[in-house]
Amino acid sequence: MQTLVMIMAGGKGSRLAPLTCHRAKPAVPFGGRYRIIDFVLSNFVNSGYRHVYVLTQFMASSLIQHLSRNWGLSGFGMFIEAVPAQMRRGAHWYEGTADSVWQNMNLIRDAHCQHVAVFGGDHIYRFAVDQMEAAHIERKADLTIAACPMPAAEASRFGVIEVDETGKITGFQEKPDVPTEMPNRPGWSLVSMGNYIFRTGVLEDVLIEDATLDSSGHDFGKDIIPKMVSDGRPVYIYDFHQNKIPGEGPEDSRYWRDVGTMDSYFDANMDLRAALPEFNLYNRQWPIRSAQRNYPPAKFVRDGGTGRSGELVDSLVCEGTIVSSASMVNVMAGYGCLFEANCQVDESVILSGCTIGQGARLRRVLMDKNCSIAAGTVIGYDKEADRKRFPWMTPNGVVVLPKGTHVPFKGPIELAWDMVSVLENDPHAGPIMRGNRDAYVSAGRGRHSHDSTVPDA
Repeated sequence: MQTLVMIMAGGKGSRLAPLTCHRAKPAVPFGGRYRIIDFVLSNFVNSGYRHVYVLTQFMASSLIQHLSRNWGLSGFGMFIEAVPAQMRRGAHWYEGTADSVWQNMNLIRDAHCQHVAVFGGDHIYRFAVDQMEAAHIERKADLTIAACPMPAAEASRFGVIEVDETGKITGFQEKPDVPTEMPNRPGWSLVSMGNYIFRTGVLEDVLIEDATLDSSGHDFGKDIIPKMVSDGRPVYIYDFHQNKIPGEGPEDSRYWRDVGTMDSYFDANMDLRAALPEFNLYNRQWPIRSAQRNYPPAKFVRDGGTGRSGELVDSLVCEGTIVSSASMVNVMAGYGCLFEANCQVDESVILSGCTIGQGARLRRVLMDKNCSIAAGTVIGYDKEADRKRFPWMTPNGVVVLPKGTHVPFKGPIELAWDMVSVLENDPHAGPIMRGNRDAYVSAGRGRHSHDSTVPDA
């Protein structure tokens, strides 16, 4: 084996609460029928890699189920395996990204590989990893980091890189307050995508050294990479915009999104349903793989009571969803949903198993799985009223409904009984819950967040 893959999928993703109060960030549904983890896994499988470990930690149950049910490789030494935190280096969880790999160093040693690819599990993009590895080998690099330009105003959330004319990294700052701008591109910074390829021996050496330092945060961006750069090691960038994806021409933009906030997650979903999307799901030479469900095709019917036709504009509707004389404009609709007669949904993300009642009107709403909206309910047309009624609203004004929520025509929203304690005890969602106790009630044990709200036909 030349290269072993380790995908870091243990992040909590607290800025995506309430979507991540009960699941790991890489397990969050995306694009109607996928989960976030599917994008990086598809990149590796499409690039020819067959030895993949997925390192998990927080709220990993649904992520592990998804991997075991839909990403199994068997026979001939191939595998995609979930690796829960095992505390092999002491009675503590992962203390940083580098520590997550260090605690699983036994897997790398057992593989006898020449290189280790360490990638994040929570970004939306296409990437031919084999091209990055070829550049890494050609340069005889100790470490190669995938990088791309980003507006300097947005770069503070990432590691910012300085390079010389050969692409060798000469400076690295993790999430600086004032990002260094690119010399030949004012207003832009070169940022790390959080995807690395190491020479195996080098990776082991730097992790052994880092593990002994009490002052270290045991993080690749904060500790490992800056030290390797300051030591003068051959650390290079790989320019993401030079990556060539089969089925895409040179004019196609290289799309990469860190969906780390509710607004960025919402916007990235909206990107997919555009008439000419920046990220095209229809490239058959580079498929995004996910669960294969035995759902019938989506169905669009005219309501017999009114005889009115529906309207569907610039929207994606997934398998098993039924739309009855509804108006849907700029909507991402997951699988197995029901849009009842004469409802109107604009610029919204509706995850699987949701029901929109007859005559309801929704604008800029993000519904987690298995939510329901009562007939005639209006959301998104009065921001002040929405702020008073709904505990979760993003800075850009998107109303967010936790998994299994029912919104009645009037009065407090009804949270699924199993979600109430999860949300109240979450360190990020809890304060919001306590500050909005009059805005919700528990639905009681009669409704669980795992149950679809769509009735059987």
